[in-house]
Amino acid sequence: MSAKSVINKEVFIPHDEKMLAAVQVKRRTKKKIPFLATGGQGDYMTFICVSVTNKKPSHVSITKVKQFQGSSAFVKRSQWTIDQLRQVNGIDPNKDCPEFDLMFDTAFDQWVAGSSGEKCTFIQILHHTCQRYSSARKPEFVNCQSKLLGGNSILHSAADSVTSAVQKASQALNERGERLGRAEERTADMMNSAEQFAVTAHKLAMKHKC
Repeated sequence: MSAKSVINKEVFIPHDEKMLAAVQVKRRTKKKIPFLATGGQGDYMTFICVSVTNKKPSHVSITKVKQFQGSSAFVKRSQWTIDQLRQVNGIDPNKDCPEFDLMFDTAFDQWVAGSSGEKCTFIQILHHTCQRYSSARKPEFVNCQSKLLGGNSILHSAADSVTSAVQKASQALNERGERLGRAEERTADMMNSAEQFAVTAHKLAMKHKC
């Protein structure tokens, strides 16, 4: 089971929550440190998680979860509501990069994700979640690639795929209906022709009797 699956199972499910996204991060520092370097006492892994309650009305939280070296347990360290999120900074709108910043009412964190792909997926889901669950004051997404916020996102692509499938199915049904309609018209024409033939034959038979 992956670390993210364990976090969902141990940290969120017991509180009747569902984890929507998680990204493994380290704080950005001037000194280059290998990602998830170990060996020093007090080393730990950090995840930034987005979760939503199962009960309505839904409440969305952004939680910092840590796992300390030598322990298999994941623990909550900090938590904010989605309405406390003020800004998400993607750092570079022109290329993929693993760095991003999160600004809350009472905190400001600068992070580097394990990979650019992890960061991109996290921001896509976070943006979608904010659009769906935030109050009137939605957080600002700055320096983010357009593909993370618009039509090229994985969420929109999935929605487009579903829409396309529905449209194709509808088109197929319409074409089938048209074919059935044409068949019914041909059947009706044949019945009319048969009826006319029967009437004509009856008239000819009556003439011969006369």
